[in-house]
Amino acid sequence: MAAIGAVALLIWIGLIGSGFWRTDINDVHAAKADPAHWPSVVAVVPARNEMDVIARSIGSLAAQDYPGSFSILLVDDNSDDGTAEVARSLGSDRLRIQSGAPLAAGWTGKLWAVSQGIAAAGAPDFLWLTDADIEHAPDTLRTLVGIAAAGDRRMVSFMAKLRCDAPAERALIPAFVFFFQMLYPFAWVNRPKGIGGAAGGCMLVRRDALEAAGGIAAIRDALIDDCTLGTLIKRQGPIWLGLTNRSRSIRPYDTAAPIAAMIARSAYAQLDYSPLKLVGTVLGLALVYFAPPVLALFGDGAARWLGLAAWILMAASFQPMLAFYRRSPLWGLALPGIAAFYAGCTILSAWQHKQGRGGMWKGRAQAALGK
Repeated sequence: MAAIGAVALLIWIGLIGSGFWRTDINDVHAAKADPAHWPSVVAVVPARNEMDVIARSIGSLAAQDYPGSFSILLVDDNSDDGTAEVARSLGSDRLRIQSGAPLAAGWTGKLWAVSQGIAAAGAPDFLWLTDADIEHAPDTLRTLVGIAAAGDRRMVSFMAKLRCDAPAERALIPAFVFFFQMLYPFAWVNRPKGIGGAAGGCMLVRRDALEAAGGIAAIRDALIDDCTLGTLIKRQGPIWLGLTNRSRSIRPYDTAAPIAAMIARSAYAQLDYSPLKLVGTVLGLALVYFAPPVLALFGDGAARWLGLAAWILMAASFQPMLAFYRRSPLWGLALPGIAAFYAGCTILSAWQHKQGRGGMWKGRAQAALGK
């Protein structure tokens, strides 16, 4: 037992040293520069049955305080709830609405809609790919462009602040971003070399870099489309990813069920649909998250102290994200239980894929078959 505690403690020491937990990599601290000429930008917004949120989302885009040429292209992806009509009622002269074509074979629904929007956008300097459930502060686009200009970046992405009001959201949402950072440490993404990543709710991409990378068609079947796109664009030059308060998700997750569905949609895809990786992930979570509290509470001697030390480091690493979401520091002690929920969602994701319902979103099962 002491050996298990020692391994878990060493893993947490290494994780802490990686800096994945940092919340100071954000749009406030990022270097920015006003370009000599503000580039032209078209926001492309895919939307399928988003009547409840579309007015706030499109309204926030229409209110952008941006000095350069800027327009919005909403791609209505075969909605049947009046999404386009609600957006049209805003009466913004910046907005164009395009009716989406039926889903093409080999594409996920979102990327098929995005590809149509990009094709209709013309030749702007930048494409702002943002979701229909994201509300932006008026200076969001100016900030995105300023960060891109400061580092000659091909892509700038903000991790939109997720809603954290309902009890389920307060318990589970801060950990969603925390775990994302473990997979894609922002500092590593922002280095010239190494891993790529992005957050799909808010991505500003240079059009010429996207075209040079093969366009959206190069990732047409990706479920984790944001990080796949970030990896693709990083091959063209530097990118940047960070936290923000400027872009906020307005989609409610009032119970644990929709949060579980959100995670299960792409968790197994993150594991390349590999049963072996699934088993390894569950065992790894057991060692890293579950063993420390079990040893601390039920072990004895060295095993208890090693488990307690690992649990303390685990809880400490969660504190910056808890502070960012204004949650109690005591949630750090609950991280093993939260990790158990996410492990269950990962197993659910694999089971849904086996049932032919992988990648379920808006009535579409989009995960690649035969994997």
